[in-house]
Amino acid sequence: MSLLSIFVTALLPILAIGAVGFLLGRTRDIDPDPLNTVTVYVLAPALVFYSLATTELAGSTLATITVGVVVYHVVMILVAGGIARLAGLSEPLLGALVLVSAFPNSGNYGIPVTSFAFGDTGRSTAVVYLAVQGVLIYTVGVYIAGRGASGGDDGPAAWRVGITRVLRIPLVYAVVAALAARWLGVVPPTDIAAMQTLKLVGDSSIPVMLLILGIQLAGADLGSTLREVGLVAGLKMVVAPAIAVGIALVAGFGEPIVARTFVLESAMPAAVTPLILVGEFGDTSGSTVNLAEFVSAAVFATTLLSVPILSVLIFLLDAGVVV
Repeated sequence: MSLLSIFVTALLPILAIGAVGFLLGRTRDIDPDPLNTVTVYVLAPALVFYSLATTELAGSTLATITVGVVVYHVVMILVAGGIARLAGLSEPLLGALVLVSAFPNSGNYGIPVTSFAFGDTGRSTAVVYLAVQGVLIYTVGVYIAGRGASGGDDGPAAWRVGITRVLRIPLVYAVVAALAARWLGVVPPTDIAAMQTLKLVGDSSIPVMLLILGIQLAGADLGSTLREVGLVAGLKMVVAPAIAVGIALVAGFGEPIVARTFVLESAMPAAVTPLILVGEFGDTSGSTVNLAEFVSAAVFATTLLSVPILSVLIFLLDAGVVV
């Protein structure tokens, strides 16, 4: 498959829907929060349950993906934190940079891209990736966002808040329910009305996620934090894929498409969730940089850069050159 066909097949549909959201955000005063709520509490759980319950991935493969995602995030947090300190950054900017560097947009960008690139197996793998990352970002991510507040005294409180948030997210229960149904052998047939309805609701999450992403990117400002954004771009689009390839080679996922999806998901641009975490748990009073603008700019810049980079990466993965 050529680079052009990969772009047209895997990325152009994503960009087209995201562009509609971007134009809406530029021309209309649209609040994406209600759409986020619908996605988090209805659409994404339906997608996760149906994909995990009906996936043909073996239990051992699911476990390997989970371990791989955890290891990837731990390594990226350590690498990003170390590089940020070498660059002379301090809290709370350091924490914000670690968040946007370590947590890829595996949901509203990653799932559609991997679905178009690697089909049903790619989407199932991406859903597992998203589920594990969701738990990590609302525990470890909340701690990172809040550790600079009041000199770090809020660390334990941040952990408690993060765990409470995890327990309130339906996505977590969708994962548990799907895995329990598989283990007990009580997954309903996919051709019954209930499962078809669940699939329809879950599939609708993909275009809605892309519209939300476009609306959120419409308000980004690149000019105010170019130096820090450049550092994130290097970490996110160069270092992160290299680390993911190393983990994939060591883990041996069993199925080539699973390994390739793992690498592709890890190479996604910065996620939007850190913007929420920084705003809610971070202490911005001592920062010389507007953290909200920095995170928005990092998401915008890495999303733009991801178009050519992911096209090349998908080409290399599809050809079996990388893993």
